[in-house]
Amino acid sequence: MPQTFTKSMARNIFYGGSLFFLLLFLALTFDTSRALPERDRRDQLDTASEVGQKIAHGKMLWETNNCIGCHSLLGEGAYFAPELGNVYVRFGNSKDAIKAFIRSRPAEGIAGRRSMPQFNFSDEELDAIAEFLKYSSEINTAGWPPNIQG
Repeated sequence: MPQTFTKSMARNIFYGGSLFFLLLFLALTFDTSRALPERDRRDQLDTASEVGQKIAHGKMLWETNNCIGCHSLLGEGAYFAPELGNVYVRFGNSKDAIKAFIRSRPAEGIAGRRSMPQFNFSDEELDAIAEFLKYSSEINTAGWPPNIQG
């Protein structure tokens, strides 16, 4: 016996589905708000501390020099140059290695290759950038980037 699809059946499916997805949305929102404090790193971002000021200064340098125009950080940005979300780990957990790499960039680049420009950062600026990259590499990213090369 064929059953016809009535308006009341369609209405019940609509309201039932809407209620289901509303409850699912609320449950996922609650779970996320419960899990975020465990992943929060605000203790280091206290701008009253010296480390927090360096991190904030490094982020400002990252933004004003448009590093995201070539690099990605935690998956956001351009994919012209390597991901920098794990650069601290890639360079052997050494801020000095990061500073030395940035400082060693040639003034005019390498002919026929894409290369990072020389920004002529001061030692204080290099330390701030390295501190910012160290901070960003310690963020719990749930396994991003998927490999060490970025």
